Amino acid sequence: MKALRILVIEDQNFQRKMIVHMLRSLGAGEVCQASNGRQALDMMQAKHALPFHIVLCDLDMPEMDGMEFIRHLAKLYPAVSAVIMSGMDYAVIASVEKMARSYGVKLLGAIEKPASLKQLEEILELHQQIETEAQRPAAALASFTLEEVLHALSENQFEPFLQPKIGMDTGSIIGAEALARWIHPEHGVIAPGAFIPLLERSGNMKGLTFMMLERAAHARRMLDENGYPLIVSVNLSLSSLADTTLADSITRVVRDAGVDPHHIILEITESAAMSSVAEALENLARLRMRGFGLSIDDYGTGYSSMQQLTRVPFTELKIDKSFVSDSANNSSLRVIVESSVDMARKLNVKSVAEGVEVMEEWDMLKDMGCDVVQGYFIAKPMGSDAFLDFCTRHIPVESAW
Repeated sequence: MKALRILVIEDQNFQRKMIVHMLRSLGAGEVCQASNGRQALDMMQAKHALPFHIVLCDLDMPEMDGMEFIRHLAKLYPAVSAVIMSGMDYAVIASVEKMARSYGVKLLGAIEKPASLKQLEEILELHQQIETEAQRPAAALASFTLEEVLHALSENQFEPFLQPKIGMDTGSIIGAEALARWIHPEHGVIAPGAFIPLLERSGNMKGLTFMMLERAAHARRMLDENGYPLIVSVNLSLSSLADTTLADSITRVVRDAGVDPHHIILEITESAAMSSVAEALENLARLRMRGFGLSIDDYGTGYSSMQQLTRVPFTELKIDKSFVSDSANNSSLRVIVESSVDMARKLNVKSVAEGVEVMEEWDMLKDMGCDVVQGYFIAKPMGSDAFLDFCTRHIPVESAW
């Protein structure tokens, strides 16, 4: 703690001195002061100036406000941790937080003025925790070429990891989403961010889609044979729907696995605009006629989501985790989530909230009448055997408290 160099940027003289005093009482090493963003930048850029570890910055200041300072901080000192301080409306603070993260600032959080000793203590503890984690030896983040990913496909190295979906009315498991994971022989389990963008950009998603579909269908049959007749969701890229034979191919794979299409939901991801509209609508209508459920995935983040709802026979609206996360504390996000749940109800489709991480979000969604939830609050994605074990041990959420 004593090695920390902290800069407090605040135009109100009394408040600035109080923050400096509290930081010193918490054991911070050197605490410097500036009355606006311009003065702070001059201090940081001075010859022989030592680097700061944390900068606490007000938003509304003369000469250079906090937003402009944050922009400069991101460009000039990306390693410095930042804390926003403001007495402004929560919506403004939340917007600036998003702005700071978009610029790439290492944001520790925001403090509502007047700052308290407890808030400052929590900020210092968070900084230390992050720095400790960063110093631990980490597994090398491997980057892969398209050729390596295609080779892995040919070697059948991809498996579906299942994440439970919980019905809000009973708290019981009603289904699972099958999420692609690369089981690399050297690097272990690889997340989709390392391979899906490569496959999408190169037009090679079809191989992975059908591998996941087949294996997810087999996982569904295994669950059924063990007494868990759950519905399994599989992701389907919108770009795949241009092929008018797709619906027939999907139906064949699922039925060959011994699974009724009524037990599979296809989650349509909007990673690109729907270019072949007629062909896509033909496929989706045919899939729906054959019993597949259709989910509009990541609702609100893709292309023309509301328009898609009017022309595709969806059975499920999936609210993106970017809206769900922190919605229990953010009134703007809460309105978006509640409106989405209400719209799903009026359209007579199920509402599914993903990215639920805390009890407060669960309670809020239950009060809203959301139908289904998934997220780390319930469980992370896991292999089929682990998922079966999870099913045997699961206690309905309402009964766990």
